[in-house]
Amino acid sequence: MNARHLAAIALLGTSCTLGPDYARPDLPLPEGWREVGTSEQQSLANTPWWELFQDPELVRLVRVALEENKDLKIAVERIEEARAIYGFTKADLYPKLDAYGSIGALQASRQGIPSLPAGIDNENELYAVGGQLFWELDFFGRIRRATEAELALLYATEQARRAVVLALVSDVARAYVELRDFDRRLEIARRTLASRAQYVELARDRFEGGVTPEIDWRQAEAELHRTASFVFDFERLVRLKEHELSVLLGRNPGEIGRGLDLDQLPLPDTAPPGLPSELLDRRPDLRQAEEQLVAANARIGAAKALLYPSISLTGAFGWESTELDDLFNSSAQAWSISANILQPIFNAGQNQRRVEVTESQQRQALYAYERAVIQAFREVEDALVGFRQAGLRRGSEGARVAAERKVVELAELRYRGGVAAYLEVLDAQRSLFSAELDETSSMRDEVVALIQIYKALGGGWPQADEGSGAAAADTDAPRGGDEVR
Repeated sequence: MNARHLAAIALLGTSCTLGPDYARPDLPLPEGWREVGTSEQQSLANTPWWELFQDPELVRLVRVALEENKDLKIAVERIEEARAIYGFTKADLYPKLDAYGSIGALQASRQGIPSLPAGIDNENELYAVGGQLFWELDFFGRIRRATEAELALLYATEQARRAVVLALVSDVARAYVELRDFDRRLEIARRTLASRAQYVELARDRFEGGVTPEIDWRQAEAELHRTASFVFDFERLVRLKEHELSVLLGRNPGEIGRGLDLDQLPLPDTAPPGLPSELLDRRPDLRQAEEQLVAANARIGAAKALLYPSISLTGAFGWESTELDDLFNSSAQAWSISANILQPIFNAGQNQRRVEVTESQQRQALYAYERAVIQAFREVEDALVGFRQAGLRRGSEGARVAAERKVVELAELRYRGGVAAYLEVLDAQRSLFSAELDETSSMRDEVVALIQIYKALGGGWPQADEGSGAAAADTDAPRGGDEVR
């Protein structure tokens, strides 16, 4: 076999690739969102949306989380693992060259070698040194399809990191808004507690003065202790929420800084979400599911290639001698080169079953991708509904608080004038306290709903660098899916 024959075999090694080429599934996509219709505006999800709240403390917390969060660090390391696996698989495309050296005993017998001269020892040391070459020619594309699958998984891992970033930023923003909600509730409870204490003094003075019965005093005391229990509970919730935020920041539980009050966070009148079709390229979980589909598609070709012959080249060059001084003489040179072919004949259908397994896995990946797309559309629609209804509820709760304050004012005037019993004041105060807490929860729900819109739209991470989470799945090869699309 001469060099031209070997070159021809090597050229054929890249001439065929089995298995289906990937094409994005044709999915039925809605033309617009039910709540807002088709928007021509640029989506707010294309920006670092947490900066739109104009709260420097929230921006700082997000940046710390992107640098220190442990889940994000794990996601980055998974990218490194996937990159190494991709390189490990890709290495099979290239020849493997090994060096060897050995010292052993050579045993000869006069019966086995009749020409062995008399007086020559029939047991000698054999010295050998040289190199060996092995190259499996990827004639049917098994290695290329396997490499394509691993590269797709590498990109899927990168999208998984982006999904962690998106979830992390959303969780930090949500937890911060909930913390400011608890802060506001605690403030309302403390202010109400102070007001209840004043009424206890008033009811006691009126009772001791013979103006009102003792029951008014005791009811005021009971309401004071009831309000105090709210204060204690909100203090507990504030601490727990600070602990939750600390963990998201990658820190031990501790105090969290405060920025704007809940009612100072600016909110848009509407949230332009863009077109539904943009969701496929924006949401990292959908891109991750598609990359997993690309990998499953490529594995079919790798499995089908095992049904066909495997072709490899082997070669060796070195020196062998029974005398160490003569090891590198030209007479001690030894070399060999050969081409090998191995065709599976009978393995009880194992290779065919392997193809069927990969085809089933590809269909599973396809259904998982379709399910993820449907779920993504639902999450956007739910978030849009939640934001719109939360805004309406916030307006209604604000009007309710204004009305309840007027009721309390009138009830207090009636009580001080001796026209009404304290129970009327007590009911009015309880209703106002409940209305103020409900108004605060409606503010929180509206902001959280907006955060859910940003998350559902798949936006909200810096595209270039995210602190410690900036490891991108860059490789020295074309993207796996792009090779076949």
